Amino acid sequence: MTNSRVSALIGGIAPSATLAVDAKAKALRASGESVIGFGAGEPDFPTPEAVVQVAVEAASDPRWHHYSPVAGHPDLREAIAQKTARDSGYEVKPSQVLVTNGGKQAVYQTLLTLLDPGDEAIIPAPYWTTYPEPVRLAGATPVYIETTESTGFRVTVAQLEAARTERTKLLIFVSPSNPTGAVYPREQIEQIGRWAVEHGIWVVTDEIYEHLTYGETEFHSMPVVVPELADQCVVLNGVAKTYAMTGWRVGWMIGPADVIGAATNLQSHSTSNVCNVAQRAALQAVSGDLEAVGVMRATFDRRRLTIHRMLNEIPGVSCMEPEGAFYAFPSVVGLLGRSLAGHTPQTTLELADLVLSEAKVAFVPGEAFGAPGYARFSFALADDDMIEGVARIARLVAAG
Repeated sequence: MTNSRVSALIGGIAPSATLAVDAKAKALRASGESVIGFGAGEPDFPTPEAVVQVAVEAASDPRWHHYSPVAGHPDLREAIAQKTARDSGYEVKPSQVLVTNGGKQAVYQTLLTLLDPGDEAIIPAPYWTTYPEPVRLAGATPVYIETTESTGFRVTVAQLEAARTERTKLLIFVSPSNPTGAVYPREQIEQIGRWAVEHGIWVVTDEIYEHLTYGETEFHSMPVVVPELADQCVVLNGVAKTYAMTGWRVGWMIGPADVIGAATNLQSHSTSNVCNVAQRAALQAVSGDLEAVGVMRATFDRRRLTIHRMLNEIPGVSCMEPEGAFYAFPSVVGLLGRSLAGHTPQTTLELADLVLSEAKVAFVPGEAFGAPGYARFSFALADDDMIEGVARIARLVAAG
């Protein structure tokens, strides 16, 4: 909604649905309700102690009490370049790295840097709630392509080609996926990358969940699979998910020199440098080993199998097994239009409100991700809470 006191541009921005659900659950919990929240997209682990100690030391060191380079501290940019080569095989120069205030700023700056009014950006759905907003702010048009559990929530080249027009400027590509947990196989990544090269389309690839894949599933970086794409590709990443550092707000974008230079100019007029203490913490994180994320991945792996089984045991719910990230994304169409606790929800928005009020369980309805009829459940919460939360929904459904 807009009003005369707020610009139409900013007034038209939708609030983050995932943060809104998490905030509502926390508010009810603070009022004394026993609420279990599946909304938050962050690991339920502390930041590794070695990272915290470096930050404590940096906070006490006057060297880090002043402005630093807008694009990031040189040591951190170098470390991110080395970490990228180590983890995905993508060789980049430190000058191709721009350190941002979290992954969201990386998303916004990339899209505002690449898009002009009238351009179109292809966004496969389900999509993370933030992607469409900076597209609209740039005056461009989001073009959504629907995927479902029948296709593994993966878009095909045929779908991309059908959506392509003379105004198509870029594709937003995410694997592993938030919200679906889908991971693209190498051959499909190659097909999409070669399609983008053929048609001169930019690819913005979000790799924030690169280390969270399970079973035999493997992560592949598109500019590594298709090296010819590098000059029309921006890679987004950060420390939030891999190192349990969501609150530290350190992300980055990696791209061609001209794009990084333009985005750095934008950042110089918006936020300037990222907090120096957080940068020092991030330097410790990306320079270290992956032991901490290995522990998290093992825990998430156990939980994903449990929540996948429990959700599928609820009549009317169908859930694809998550391959990556830490989300289950079941279809709840079978719960719509039937009586539950004296109510008959017709949409997943209505179902989410009903489940929160009657079972004290919060999840994010699929409408937030462009996927009505689905629901996102984060399994980044304690095992007992996760099991109890799904059990509460099962009991609500069984009671009718």
